[in-house]
Amino acid sequence: MYLLGYDIGSSSIKAALVNADTGIKELVVQRPGSEMAINAPETGWAEQHPDTWWRHVCEATRDLLHQSGINSREIKAIGIAYQMHGLVMLDQDGDVLRPSIIWCDSRAVETGQVAFDTLGHKECLFHLLNSPGNFTASKLGWVKANEPDIYSECSKIMLPGDYIAYKLSGEIQTTATGLSEGVFWDFQSNQPSEMLLDYFGMEKNILADIVPCIGLQAKVSSLAAKETGLSEGTPISYRAGDQPNNAMSLNVLEPGEVAATGGTSGVVYGVVDKPVFDTASRVNGFAHVNHTNEKTRIGILLCINGAGIQYSWMRKMIAPGVPYADLEKKASSVDIGSDGLCVIPFGNGAERIFENADLGSHLCHLQLNRHRQEHLIRATLEGIAFAFVYGTDILKEMHLDTSVIRVGNDNLFQSEIFSQTISTLTNARITMIDTTGAAGAALAAGVGIGHFSGFKEAMAHLKIVKEINPDTGNEHAYRQAYASWKQSLDKLL
Repeated sequence: MYLLGYDIGSSSIKAALVNADTGIKELVVQRPGSEMAINAPETGWAEQHPDTWWRHVCEATRDLLHQSGINSREIKAIGIAYQMHGLVMLDQDGDVLRPSIIWCDSRAVETGQVAFDTLGHKECLFHLLNSPGNFTASKLGWVKANEPDIYSECSKIMLPGDYIAYKLSGEIQTTATGLSEGVFWDFQSNQPSEMLLDYFGMEKNILADIVPCIGLQAKVSSLAAKETGLSEGTPISYRAGDQPNNAMSLNVLEPGEVAATGGTSGVVYGVVDKPVFDTASRVNGFAHVNHTNEKTRIGILLCINGAGIQYSWMRKMIAPGVPYADLEKKASSVDIGSDGLCVIPFGNGAERIFENADLGSHLCHLQLNRHRQEHLIRATLEGIAFAFVYGTDILKEMHLDTSVIRVGNDNLFQSEIFSQTISTLTNARITMIDTTGAAGAALAAGVGIGHFSGFKEAMAHLKIVKEINPDTGNEHAYRQAYASWKQSLDKLL
């Protein structure tokens, strides 16, 4: 008996097969082989077509079944994790109306700010826990104002994971957790926000039907079975945004627990048991995967858009095709602080930690006679790590305990330079666990069909790969480097 999990990212699609009896990950397939393109028709825009995600889901699933050799009937449940905050628009026939405006698109910043100012900051933060900001609701508001012909044809909107579930099942659905990620959810009334919908002039029925985050949602259709190789009738029993899902995959479910990830974007995510917010909305609160009306579980999410994408860009520019392990070895030959070279990594759209300012990416203090390839690599890793440290200070202002941070072993945290820099500057123990978002989604699907009694049983087999502790002997060097980086950032701000 097996469980299948998907992770629908903006860089790639991952499909993971997990043995339901042992809870152990058997196989992970990633498609495409290189990173998916993000289209930018104008500066600050970021789009992907939802059918591209679906094509890679089908390819990954067929490859997974072929490589594993299992019969698809042995897969008893499907879970879906997905890139948050994206907007997918369908017409009345269920066809996609336009490319998805994805998470790192900045076009709706002004739309959200005007809504925040008009509705009132206190009112928005009290009900939504966030400014409407640059989230899905504001993106839809932007389309309504700027592409009225497309908006007029729109029958339903959904998030990226909802779209994959729709393609798998034919059912147009969403979840309360998903609506909170789009900043459509009113945490006081525990329903979609009438205040926000009324402000934008949107009908409530433009939202998909709400199903539980965990539990039977839909079943694989005959059409999807033909396209993917899955068995018709296989239950879909879990879906959540990639960051709540990543936290769940690391067994971060209760107040005081903290997770982090360093993918295309970087995130630190802590769980609290009451609705809290940052008055400047530099970090955001969303319903966690185990949130209910009776038991509040809010995920406080710090997001840095310019993380792994900064590193992958640098690699393409100076060392195309060179394995990341080799880049790490080169960077390790350079002292802490990269001989004064600084990388400011905020070149992937508006950054919430700067109240939606779009700073761009910057290379500071470059000395043409001193700095070489290895300096550029180390400065990039340090610059992204410094951005994490800067953001973590905001979480500390909100009284979140970041002394222990759990991470997976499939992203930037595999870099010793990156992890050690964060650990030392935040005085945190970083615990690396052998899991992926796709494998976590598979295990959660097992909870959704009742195979596991709960998350505790589902995550019982998680294994710690290693722990990174502060480098107290070199703390002064790290703090000097961070101070220099922050000085460069302050000049930009």
